[in-house]
Amino acid sequence: MKNDRQPNLFDDKKIEVEKILLYALGEFQSRGKVLAERELALDRLRGAFKRAAEKFNLEEFSDEEIAKGLEKLGSKVVRVPNFVAKHPFRVTIHQSVAGRAFEFFKAEIEKEKEQ
Repeated sequence: MKNDRQPNLFDDKKIEVEKILLYALGEFQSRGKVLAERELALDRLRGAFKRAAEKFNLEEFSDEEIAKGLEKLGSKVVRVPNFVAKHPFRVTIHQSVAGRAFEFFKAEIEKEKEQ
């Protein structure tokens, strides 16, 4: 039986979230910062997420949306109390996710050069 299900708004949003998160993580690494297998405060990554959202002309994601998206990508996300940090998450990006993000970022940059 053929699946004729049409993609809907939620499917598109899921794709957009993943795309922006991968782009942001790749962009973070392109600046010479170590990402893989290291626990980082979400605050350290917020600038990269903001730049990625701007690049794709989308609204910036909330901390919770970023945390949920990173978990879906396979990263470890730990919530810390609000009094500990303004953005109350610590994230550890696994090597495989970091590699995938960097490759995605490079591919996006190549697409821009070709246009």
